[in-house]
Amino acid sequence: MEIRHSGEVAIVTMVERFDAYSAKDVQTALEKVIDDGSVKLVCDFSQTDYISSAGLRVLLATAKRLKREGGAIALCCMKPYVREVFETAGFTQLFQIFNSEEEAADSL
Repeated sequence: MEIRHSGEVAIVTMVERFDAYSAKDVQTALEKVIDDGSVKLVCDFSQTDYISSAGLRVLLATAKRLKREGGAIALCCMKPYVREVFETAGFTQLFQIFNSEEEAADSL
């Protein structure tokens, strides 16, 4: 995972396989970003080829925490399979999903 900042927005390039094996590490990294004061978060899925329900749970928990802290999350750059998982799980109703990192950051 790569984490960088653009103004007050933290941009996180997500892992290639976001599954039960990587979910805990991703959750820890996202929690650290929030603990360090970033409450506007963009998750860039351009490098992600696979996401499981464990990955979806981490994103949901992150979104809930950000909402409690007055922040927001936006997702971007999903490959077709990853987008399909979000659609099937109904997560396209829960998350703002954009085609580009810039659009996602601007929405926050």
